[in-house]
Amino acid sequence: MITYRAMLDVPDHLCHAVTGWLKSHRLTHDSRPWQRAASCRSQAIMFLRWARDASRLTVLAHDAKVSLKTAYRYIHEAIDVVAAHGLDLDEVIAQVKPADLAFVMIDGTLIHSNRCRAKNPNSGHDLWYSGKHHHHGGNIQVLMDNTGYPLWTSPVEPGHVHDLTAAREHLLPALFPLVNEGLRVLADKGYDGAGVGVLTPVKGHSDDFDANTLCRNQLLTDLRAPAERANAMLKTWKCLHQVSLAPERIGDITAAMLVLTHLKYPSPYSW
Repeated sequence: MITYRAMLDVPDHLCHAVTGWLKSHRLTHDSRPWQRAASCRSQAIMFLRWARDASRLTVLAHDAKVSLKTAYRYIHEAIDVVAAHGLDLDEVIAQVKPADLAFVMIDGTLIHSNRCRAKNPNSGHDLWYSGKHHHHGGNIQVLMDNTGYPLWTSPVEPGHVHDLTAAREHLLPALFPLVNEGLRVLADKGYDGAGVGVLTPVKGHSDDFDANTLCRNQLLTDLRAPAERANAMLKTWKCLHQVSLAPERIGDITAAMLVLTHLKYPSPYSW
């Protein structure tokens, strides 16, 4: 067997933060935390390796000298602990509101998954299959500021759910009070009909548009250009490229990666 040194592309302060959160969690919830199979730091490194490089659980278990079952339990536990340190939507809005942003942006992304066997009871089709992306996965709605910095991610919806339906369920009701105060929400054509204050390009062929409509669509497209930055920042965590855990966990995994992203790239706001 060959041994070698490796480097994890994660800042030290992320490991220290996750280790501290896991230690507090163990002291609060474990009756005998000193009897754990691995230390808090070992569990934090396992989690960060899985998050950053999508390392296989069999490799992580072997390196940490724990069983595969324990490795899975440690990963699930770390996901919950880290995700719990994120802000909910109302807290995010309260923090962002004083910044007096001209607009915010929303976008949906499909987090691919390979553990999808459930059927849609209404249609009989695969519940987690996205016809838009032609892949199984979970629909996540991302709220971002006007620079594309990710602020909040929604709970997961099955892949067949439309972006607008998911946004109406998790995101838009909390944003409409700010819309009434003058904030504008920019979105793509998939959110057409979301409501007053949600600005989307006009659907149709450009040859059928007048000059004003063409100009409006181009302005909205240019203003929304940074929106892809949020998904790109989140997906630097390779565990979001293909989730091999239960698809119902995609929302918690994405929330945990958002917390790590905020630690790695500090927020311009007060949290």
